[in-house]
Parts: sequence; structure tokens; C-alpha cells
Amino acid sequence: MSEQTESLDRVMLIAAHPDDPEFGCGGTIAKWAAAGKEITYVLLTSGDKGSRDPNIRPGQLATRREAEQRAAAAVLGVKEVLFLRYPDGLLENTLTLRHQLAAIIRRHKPHILMAIDPWRHYQLHPDHRAAGQAALDALWSAREWHIFAEQLDGDEEPWRVKEAYLFWTDQPDYYEDISETIDKRIEALACHVSQVGTDREKLAERIKERSRKTGEEAGCEYAEAFKRFKF
Repeated sequence: MSEQTESLDRVMLIAAHPDDPEFGCGGTIAKWAAAGKEITYVLLTSGDKGSRDPNIRPGQLATRREAEQRAAAAVLGVKEVLFLRYPDGLLENTLTLRHQLAAIIRRHKPHILMAIDPWRHYQLHPDHRAAGQAALDALWSAREWHIFAEQLDGDEEPWRVKEAYLFWTDQPDYYEDISETIDKRIEALACHVSQVGTDREKLAERIKERSRKTGEEAGCEYAEAFKRFKF
């Protein structure tokens, strides 16, 4: 079961789209926020292609999805939500993105980084692969003296993230018991109406079924799984 990480009190979650954090690890976010951790989201896109309705304009959808994400984050106790507004569906792990994320990591100084596992077998969504890889490349860059050295003004030093937790992984080695926060996860996901609809009961059944299966692996009622790295 999970180890205590009370001293690691700043957490940054980097993901591709609004709703990725809640689908990926919303119960853990709620649990950690309630325990006093300071959570920051960095969403690389605003989900402007996240609809099959050809009549919805991407700009209108992006505005709606950003509002939904902020509402969901508020439910979980997230302190801040940042949107980088790269085009949805076209995300690439470029040096420009790595530079931007390294600067954000150095500015916010998270102890823990959470991201999508880019090495998950048969991960089809290119944005998910790119977001996970960009987050980890930026984590490495942020701790190096001579990578993006122009970001280190005055007495500023590189920042070394202490732990990384990768969600949507097929090689988990760490589980977080979310039995007490499963309802918060569902409440937050329900904010993403453009993606999950309005059937709260169906949503709850879906999330509880998946979390229960993970809980069986972890030895508790409901759980979320991660690949964890310590640095």
C-alpha cells in the first residue's frame, strides 16, 4: 500500500486535456489536497477538438472545457489550473514545449510530478504520448544547470523533482487507496458534462467498477495505480 509523503507538499500534474486529471487520478488528487498538499494542474491543450459534433466551433468548446476543468479542480481542492492552449489532437513533444514546461517546473518547484505514462503499450492517442514524454523531459531539463540556462536568473538554481507518478500505466508499482475520496472523483468528473454527459449514475457505476478492480490489486475497496519514480 501507499507510503506516506507528507513532506512532499507541492504537486504538479501535467496532462494533455481537460478531464485527464480526473479520469487519471482524481481520487488521489482529492486525497492529497485534503491532506494539505498544494496541487497545480498544467493542461497542455484546452480540448478544443473533443466533440464529434461538427457544428461546435473549437473555440467555443475550448472555453466550455476550460470552465469545466476549473470547476472539477475546485471540487478536488486544486490550487491552480494553467492552460498552455496548444492545439488539441496535434500535440507534439517539441523543444519549445519542453522549454516552457521546464520554466513552469522551476517557477512552481513541485516536489511531486504526475503525468500520463507515455510508455503504456498500445497507447493510441498521440496527445497522451506527447504529454507524458514532454512532462518527463521537462522534469529532467529543469534539474540541469546547463539546460535552458537562461531561465536561471540571479541566484535561481535548477529544481529537482523528488518523485514522479505516472497514471494510465500498465506496469503499476504503487497504489493509492481512494476509498474515502471515490465520491469526490465522481463529483469532479461530473463537471465535465461536454465529455461524460449528464447521467451521473452511469458515470458513478463506470468509475467505481474500474476503481474497484484496481482496489482488488491493492487490497482495498477502491484504488488508483501508478508507476512511481524516486529521484
